[in-house]
Amino acid sequence: MLSPEVVAEARRRIAPYINQTPLLRSSLLDRWMQHEFLFKVEGFQKAGAFKVRGALNALVALKQRGVLPREIVAFSSGNHAQAVAYAARQLDVRATVLLPADASSIKRQASAAYGAEVIDTRTRAEAEAKSEALRSRGAYLLHPFDDDDVIAGQGTACFEALQAGVRPDAIFATCGGGGWASGTYLAAELLAPGTPVYAAEPATAADAARSYRGGRIVRLHAAPRTIADGARTLSVAERTFQYLQRLAGFFEIEEDDIVYWTQWLTHLLKTTVEPTSAVAMAGAAEWARSQPAPRRILVMLSGGNVAPETHAQIWARNALSTTPDRRP
Repeated sequence: MLSPEVVAEARRRIAPYINQTPLLRSSLLDRWMQHEFLFKVEGFQKAGAFKVRGALNALVALKQRGVLPREIVAFSSGNHAQAVAYAARQLDVRATVLLPADASSIKRQASAAYGAEVIDTRTRAEAEAKSEALRSRGAYLLHPFDDDDVIAGQGTACFEALQAGVRPDAIFATCGGGGWASGTYLAAELLAPGTPVYAAEPATAADAARSYRGGRIVRLHAAPRTIADGARTLSVAERTFQYLQRLAGFFEIEEDDIVYWTQWLTHLLKTTVEPTSAVAMAGAAEWARSQPAPRRILVMLSGGNVAPETHAQIWARNALSTTPDRRP
C-alpha cells in the first residue's frame, strides 16, 4: 500500500494545473438533517470532475521521471476519458480514449474537444479489451483507478478539504472502481487519522460492496444499469481493494435515492451535481439518521457533468416535494 504522504506530494505536483475546488454548505439542509454537512464540490474542477487530478498526477509524475510517453490510451464511462484528454493536452501527449455505447454524450464530446481520438465500443468490456490491445502496440495505458499515481491524485481533493481545517466525524465518497475512495482514505490517514471513511455505491452496481463484505473481488459480467454512470465499472482492482477493505463500511443506494439527492443537492447548493456524486450523499444521509448526536460529515462530490439525456431522466418527476426531514 502507498504511504499517505504520496497524496501531499501529488497535490504539490499538480497544483499548477488544477482548481482548488470549493467547500459548500447548506444551512437549510443542516437544520433539516440535524447534522452539519460539508461538500467538496469537484464539479468546479478542470473538466468538471475529480478524475483530472489522477490523470494529471500520473502524467506529470511520468514526465518528472523522464518517461513521459508519446501516446496514451484510456477506457472510461466518461469522466476519466475527458480527464485524460485534458491532461494529455496540457503535456502535449497524444491521447486515445475508448467509450462504451452507454457513455454520456457530453463527456464523449468533451473528450474530443480536448483533442483526444475517441473510439466508440459497444460495451465496457470491449472498451477495456481494445485498450489492452492498443497498449500491446506501444501506447501507455492510463487506467482509471488501477494505478498508484492516479489513486494519489484522486486523494488530493479530500486532502484540500482537510488541509482547509475541516474536522469531520465521517467522510463519504462514491465507489466505482475504487480509486476515489482509496485516495480519500489515504488523505484521511494523512491529515485526520482515525476518521472513518465510508463508500457508497448504487445497489444495482454493488460489486465493490459485495467484494468488501465477502473478502474477495466480485466482477460483474456486464456494465450495471444505473443513472450514476461513473459507477458503471465491472469490478474494483486488487490495488484498490486493499484500501477498500480498510474502510469503515459500504452503503448500497437505490436508484430513487440517487435521483432524490441529485435533485436536492442541485437545488440546495445551486450547482450542477452528477448522479454519481449524489450516491455519496445518499450514503451519508443514511448514516446520519442512525447517529445519536449531531455529526459533522464531509461528502466528496465527484463531478458535475450531466448530459441532456441524463438531465431529462433526473428531472422526469419532482422529488423536491418531500423535504429531507420528512423523508422516511
